[in-house]
Amino acid sequence: MLGGDVVAVWEVALSDGVYRIEFAHGTTTGKRVVYVNGKEVVRKDWMFKLVGKETFMVGGASTKATINIEAISGFAYEYSLEVGGKSLQKFIDNRAKTTKTWLLSVDGEDCRVVLEKDTMDVWCNGQKMETTGEFVDDGTETHFSLGEHDCCIKASSGGKKKNGIEHHLLMDGQNVSPQ
Repeated sequence: MLGGDVVAVWEVALSDGVYRIEFAHGTTTGKRVVYVNGKEVVRKDWMFKLVGKETFMVGGASTKATINIEAISGFAYEYSLEVGGKSLQKFIDNRAKTTKTWLLSVDGEDCRVVLEKDTMDVWCNGQKMETTGEFVDDGTETHFSLGEHDCCIKASSGGKKKNGIEHHLLMDGQNVSPQ
């Protein structure tokens, strides 16, 4: 907890990492402070208007985020977060469709591998990976390395139309379970 006035905390998973957003709102002073992963990104002291919006950027791709501050009754306030122009829940739901995430241990280090399905970009712990793609009989394979390990994301139709394309991560030929 960063300040005594922190009133809301959100976790936002982007391709380059999971970001913790904390919002401090001094309802007597009008102070507004936004922290991303503990780092102050917005500070406004002495705001006479206690409701409104605070907009800032999050992540390596500078995704726009907005905190909405609304009065619900008397001195009670409600805080909501929008990411990329969508409510946090819609953003999460959309990311579930457009990305696939795996959490794995590589040589004792925790790795978070994210596939962006639309671009086929692969990220590991915030770094965009160098990949090579190839077409194979049942779909595509995207190859990259994690340390000394050969990794491959296999994309195949899985045979059933309603399931769409299935993505599987293999490390040294072994299947890795998704998050």
